Amino acid sequence: MRNAICSGLLAFAAAFVVSAHAEEAPDAMVKRVSQEVLQTIKSDPKIQSGDQARIREVMESKLAPNFDFERMTALAMGRNWRQATPEQQKRLTTEFKTLLVRTYSGALTQYRDQTIDYKPLRADPNSSDVMVRTEVVRQGQTPVQIDYGMEKKDGTWKAYDVVVGGVSLVTNYRDEFGEQVRAGGIDGLIKTLATKNGSGAK
Repeated sequence: MRNAICSGLLAFAAAFVVSAHAEEAPDAMVKRVSQEVLQTIKSDPKIQSGDQARIREVMESKLAPNFDFERMTALAMGRNWRQATPEQQKRLTTEFKTLLVRTYSGALTQYRDQTIDYKPLRADPNSSDVMVRTEVVRQGQTPVQIDYGMEKKDGTWKAYDVVVGGVSLVTNYRDEFGEQVRAGGIDGLIKTLATKNGSGAK
């Protein structure tokens, strides 16, 4: 299942590049910025050649600021999040962010001729938590539905989940994290994540 999410993570790399305009609707934001990023992906020779340093640079500088990694980590941790101290929560968020960036940066190099179909937003205009739905169209292959859970905080929309083919990116980690917490506690999970990030393992 992780592979399905990884293959769709051009969405992770496509959707949130610059800060949203204060009055911009979440679906309009996704469409506008995704087109900008996809153009960068196709035109940047370093990305196309698989330069991992350049890929991570793009993700860190242009994508990461537009995701709510604390909420993503809380969703991945489930009920164990409430058992963590503030310092542990901070460390978990840092390590999970690093893991996501390292794991899915390779999706940038997989983008070639796919196009994105943006679905109409079906949400209350006053809602601060919406799902933006898109579909990645791949020539000769079945389209992949990629949706974004987005929340508005302080006038800015940020993504807290990416759902690929009906599978949530963050909750896909929940069982794995739960097992690691049961085996070694929250500090054990932090250590495991740090080790993976330090070694470059996915």
